[in-house]
Amino acid sequence: MIRTTSLAVAAAVLLAGCSSVGTRENKGFILDKELVSAIQVGVDNKDSVAKTLGRPSFTSEFNDNEWYYVQRQTSTVAFRLPRVREQTVLRIRFDQAGNVASIDKTGREQIASIKPYGKQTPTLGRRKSFFEDVFGGIGVVGAGGPGAGDDQGQ
Repeated sequence: MIRTTSLAVAAAVLLAGCSSVGTRENKGFILDKELVSAIQVGVDNKDSVAKTLGRPSFTSEFNDNEWYYVQRQTSTVAFRLPRVREQTVLRIRFDQAGNVASIDKTGREQIASIKPYGKQTPTLGRRKSFFEDVFGGIGVVGAGGPGAGDDQGQ
């Protein structure tokens, strides 16, 4: 009886580790809808946005007048890669004077899935065989390049 009970408990513990819920994580900026709606185009500036929302997740690489706030919720099951459940990207653009010019909000539709091309990156140039790649440098170490012997005897 005790053995059956302990076996059932052990099986329940093992199966609980394989549940489909997994772990959920919130990453990045915590989006508060009331704070975001308080920001007004033409009224707020960089200082007031920073005081209301805090520092941005990142700024644009090409334009310091674009701030991005990123929020992402992921879930992970066992040893699999995390899956994005929700994502919100809030972009705030400022004019040259530093006032809010526009506020845009996007979601999961902006996530791009990039699949690598095969197992090699195509490159330009001559293709070497395995043996040329391994043994191609023999005799090259210490040897002069083209025209190495031109100045030595004179």
